[in-house]
Amino acid sequence: MSEKSEQQRLSVFKTYKLYVGGKFPRSESGRVYEVTDAKGNWLANAPLSSRKDARDAVVAARKAFGGWSGATAYNRGQVLYRVAEMLEGRRDQFVREVADAEGLGKSRAAAVVDATIDRWVWYAGWTDKIAQVVGGGNPVAGPFFNLSSPEPTGVVAVLAPQESSFLGLVSVLAPVIATGNTAVVVASEKAPLPALSLAEVLATSDVPGGVVNVLSGRTAEIAAPLAAHQDVNAIDLAGADEALAKELEIAAADNLKRVLRPQPVDYARTPGIDRMTAFLETKTVWHPTGSLGASGSSY
Repeated sequence: MSEKSEQQRLSVFKTYKLYVGGKFPRSESGRVYEVTDAKGNWLANAPLSSRKDARDAVVAARKAFGGWSGATAYNRGQVLYRVAEMLEGRRDQFVREVADAEGLGKSRAAAVVDATIDRWVWYAGWTDKIAQVVGGGNPVAGPFFNLSSPEPTGVVAVLAPQESSFLGLVSVLAPVIATGNTAVVVASEKAPLPALSLAEVLATSDVPGGVVNVLSGRTAEIAAPLAAHQDVNAIDLAGADEALAKELEIAAADNLKRVLRPQPVDYARTPGIDRMTAFLETKTVWHPTGSLGASGSSY
């Protein structure tokens, strides 16, 4: 190939798509919006999700819930660790995307990506341990075994942080699926590309289709039908401003959704278990041990 023909080669631009039910559809509306870098330069066209896309994502998440919540905690940990492996292999791509999305230098963006990969590993390690922390045997006054164990809430809508397009995204998504829930994620409105690329990693990992569904577009437009949806069990409002959060919280009250309100978070710090326990229900089982007589207990 001559030097002249090399100079005339056109770059292949990436087409970003939604991630719903393990597939990559365009928005059913056919709409897109321009995504720019921190300096206002065009990066790509991202799908502009509609209410129909949000409803489709909820259907996919509900369909996947039974298999994912029924998997062993150890298996979920293996799956999350596999996601970290795949992210490590595509590290350079994410460094570029995070640098463009958040206006960071290459070294700073690399540090953010490394922290994000480590965050996946951190939550992978918690999948088979969280039950031991928040569950256990309860002392009761009577001849009973009384055992409490955590169970996933169900389908969780997650509004990803607006400013932390990758580390913040993973910090709110990973705890939801680590505990057996399925998720509908609304990516950062101004910087959705890292989230849409993460969807490609999830699709090529061992995460079953529908466990995570990723939508891009106007946060308020997508979040409204999710907050009011009767088959959404909980919502994380991390990416909503105060006015939108209040509106969504009112809508969420209709079917008594669990709501995690937005709060100042330093995503660079090692998280606690709050985001995992926020979307867990506690099931308590009583079982008779037999009568307690003068000679002691019997079964």
